[in-house]
Formats: sequence, structure tokens, C-alpha cells
Amino acid sequence: MAPDGQLLTREYDPAQAPDVHASEPIPDAARAEIERLLTSGDLFRYTAPEGAPVALLEQEFAALLGARYALAVSSCSAALFLSLKALDLPRGAKVLIPAFTFAAVPSSIVHAECVPVLVEVGDNYRVDMTDFAAKLSDASAVMISHMRGHTSDMDAIMALCDARGIPVIEDAAHSLGTKWHGRNIGTIGRVGCFSFQSYKMINAGEGGIMITDDPEIAARAVIMSGAYEQNWKKHPGLQNSYCHWQNKLPLYNLRMQNLSAAVIRPQLPALADRVAKGRAGHDSVAAVLNDCDWMTVPDALPPEERAPDSIQFNLSDDWSDAQARAFQAAAKARGVTVQIFGLSEGNARAFWNWEFLGPAPELPQTRAMLMRACDVRLPTRLTGAELDFIAHAIVDAAQQIMGRARKS
Repeated sequence: MAPDGQLLTREYDPAQAPDVHASEPIPDAARAEIERLLTSGDLFRYTAPEGAPVALLEQEFAALLGARYALAVSSCSAALFLSLKALDLPRGAKVLIPAFTFAAVPSSIVHAECVPVLVEVGDNYRVDMTDFAAKLSDASAVMISHMRGHTSDMDAIMALCDARGIPVIEDAAHSLGTKWHGRNIGTIGRVGCFSFQSYKMINAGEGGIMITDDPEIAARAVIMSGAYEQNWKKHPGLQNSYCHWQNKLPLYNLRMQNLSAAVIRPQLPALADRVAKGRAGHDSVAAVLNDCDWMTVPDALPPEERAPDSIQFNLSDDWSDAQARAFQAAAKARGVTVQIFGLSEGNARAFWNWEFLGPAPELPQTRAMLMRACDVRLPTRLTGAELDFIAHAIVDAAQQIMGRARKS
């Protein structure tokens, strides 16, 4: 630190910056299984009468999260869509979602012939409970996105929804390994949906999974995922329900294939270690950023034990749009990519870019947050030196644009 308490500016070689966009390598334990599958050609989950990699993944994931049922599918978006269809909501049903989420979330609702209703989000990236409560009376379901791993007040959300008999789907794409009051995120609502896309805690390139304790939701989702003819017999239990729903529900063919499951399964035992490393890495960077006048990393809510693989922080009110864009450029010159959600052209997390929904609603609180909310990937594989590089590059870029101390 400098004598005045401000961070010293460093020299940066962008070529030395860590590559935060490289995916986790395929585990060695998966290679032999992948080779076996390629040799046999048994890539379809229903080829084997039992013990297919996808079936084993479902059993292992359900046990890991403490859920009764799991269904592996092609993506988290597919899991969200199937969850809505399995709830058997009427056409045109209103589904509440946070206004800060990824475009795939409202898209899944549109695909399910329902109507997304956007709820304001605060500068801590969590649902504004006043706006949530006001809009809940017209809702048939809630799809709560734990966006970038930030958990909204699930105690308040579930109390309001349970009192009205409104089902909650948890979009936990970014929250595998996060806990709320010690309970796994994804097990609090009626259904939990997770992603195995390359930038998530477990990397399969693509893929998703849904979990539930509700046998009818599980049975309906299995059939609609593409368990045609007698293939539902290869899912454990629920045979009477499967038999009842066969040929009565449309098939969307959203199945996961065995190669994806072969990549995912060896990573499940590594989850706890990745969560611990991700939290430690996030908190070390947050400590540096919070020491700077020009930005703030919001605190987690007390019941939440986070599992982050990225960091989000807010620029202070002093910044203009031009200065914020200059900050992005200054960080990039140091080798660190900072995404400001509202200032990145066409960003899929800025609700006004979801033109498929029609005119954007008036959500001033969320809009203001997105215009200054910054996002940086922090893969759990980063070393302490790499995390330190990223943190100080961000702070030095901010100080280059705004000066060393905030104006009084």
C-alpha cells in the first residue's frame, strides 16, 4: 500500500494475464469411459437396459443434492422449460422472474406458452421483495434465478409463495454448491435446474439437469424429455405414473447423451473442493476491490454460503457512462475483461434487449443497477497470484480513470 492508504499502480503485461475463459480440462477419469463409448457407439441414453452413464449421473446427482429425483437433459434452458410444462400451467399463465437474469430464462417461459413478468432487482443483484410481493397476486408460478450465484431472500419468497400455493422453480444454473441455511440451493423450491455449460462449476460444454421431490413432476418431465414407447421403464420407480402419462404428453426430445454424462460424473466428487476454492478466490478479490473508493462488492445475505466462479461489483454513483466505458478499456489494456451488463451492446442479461417480449417494462431500479454492475470471471482453477493480478488490474484501471480518491 502507498503511505496514503491507496493501492500502488503496477506495471501490467496483458500477455501475462490469466486466461479466465479457458474451460476446465476433461478429467482423466472420463477419458477411458469416453473411449469405451466411442468404440461401442452407445451414445444414446436408452441403448443400455440399465447402467447407462446418463442414468448413473441422475442417481449420483440426486444423492449429492439430497433430492428424490433427477433428470439429465440437453441444457439448463431445457430443464426450465420442462419444469414449466411438468407443472401443467395453463396457456398464458404469468410467471414471475427477476429482471436480472439471462435471456434463456424468459425464453423458456415463452416456449412453454406462458408470460414472463419481470420483478425489480436491487443493487445487491437480488429480488426486490416489495415489487415481488406486489406482482405475486397475478402469478401462477415463480422462476427465481440465483443470477451469477446471488441468492435472493428464499425465506421470504417461499413464505409468500407457499401461502398462495404458487410453485417455485429455482434457476440454479450459477449456484451449484451454494447453500441457504445449510440447505442446497435447488432443493428449496418445487424444482431446481442446473447447468453444465462450459463456464459453470462443472463443465460438460453443454448440458443441464433438473431435480425435484415431486413424483408427478418427475414422471411428466421424464416422458416429455423424450422417454418414448417403453423407455420410461429405464428410469427407476414411478412406473404407474410413467405408464399413465405415456402418449398423453408431447415429446420434446431434450435428452442428454452418454458422452456428456461421462464428462460430468467424474467432476461431481470435485465439487466441494471447487466450491471452497471459488469462495476463497472470490473473497480475496472482493477484499481488494472493496478497498477502492470507486467500487463495491455487495455482501451475501447471512443465510447464504456462496459457490462463486465469478465476481460482480458496482461502480459508484460518481461514474458517467463514458468513464465506465473508459474503465473497461483500461482494464482490457491490462489483460482483464470487465463486462458492464448495461453498457455491453446486445448483452443477454439486460432486460431491454429481450425484444422478443415486446416493449421493455419500466424497471428503473434494475436498469440503474445494470448500467454500473460489472462482471469478471474467476474460475476456481486460478492461483493466488492470478487472482491478485486480476484484482489489482481492476483497481488500477479504475484509478486511472477516476483518480486515486473520491472527490469530497
